[in-house]
Amino acid sequence: MPLDFPLDGVDPRIFGSLPDNVNFDVAHEPTRMSGKKYVVNQSNGEVLGIVGKGYPVNPHPVFFRRVQAAITDTLSWNDLDDAKVRWQTSRFGAFALMDITLPNVKYTVTTDRHQTEVSQRVIALHGLDGLCSNQIFYGAIDKFCTNGMLSGDHTRIRRKNTTNWNLDTFIDELNEAKVEFNAHGRLLQTWADKQLVVQRVQDALKAIVKSDRKAEKLTTLYLNEATTRGHNVFSLYSALTNFATYADERNGFKLRETNADTAAVTMFKREQQVNDWVSHPAFLALAA
Repeated sequence: MPLDFPLDGVDPRIFGSLPDNVNFDVAHEPTRMSGKKYVVNQSNGEVLGIVGKGYPVNPHPVFFRRVQAAITDTLSWNDLDDAKVRWQTSRFGAFALMDITLPNVKYTVTTDRHQTEVSQRVIALHGLDGLCSNQIFYGAIDKFCTNGMLSGDHTRIRRKNTTNWNLDTFIDELNEAKVEFNAHGRLLQTWADKQLVVQRVQDALKAIVKSDRKAEKLTTLYLNEATTRGHNVFSLYSALTNFATYADERNGFKLRETNADTAAVTMFKREQQVNDWVSHPAFLALAA
């Protein structure tokens, strides 16, 4: 049963409609295990997971529309103009991710060879099977290469499904995230100004990823970025975000094909991994 609903007083063209694999209601059915229940997709009858009897499973549309409503209430019409929404799902619909890019909330990063605009992102995750809490992340996207980037641990918000959604708190956090986004832009510019030599990049990557093979592949990505952006820390960062954005012949980090439908979860974990890598002492030494 579809649950999608319009936002009162908001032009529906801002975010568009929810895709079919997100826009469905859920039901509960008893299991043979004491204290447990099935979570069932009412659109197709598929069982999405087993959770405790007290677990309050809220459908995806309820969560995502609340997030969109808060964004609409907080940001200006100019900020929201031309917003782009990308959806991903995993675990056969039990996990959903909404990735909103705001092209008009941006900054420019300039190297000695290249200039690129970076736009703000709002990423919302929601799970129905008890394996994912409600989560909001803030980040950015490089318009030149469409690589996504998270902005740091301070921009992550986690809400368990058992926690009531506090709209006022989320709005405050959204306002703070815009300030942090601008600070992140200034940080990227300092990285663009910091020159590198290839040997130091190779040594740092070996220390960061602890795998010679992966470090070699990431070094190749860095050299590709450097041909356009120059040899600097921002090029290295762009190479790392490439790893978190693509999983095919474009970068050599192809995902293993399985029947578990976990690609969206895996790719977002890559973004989180890159966020950890840029906090590694070896990366910070390059950027110092």
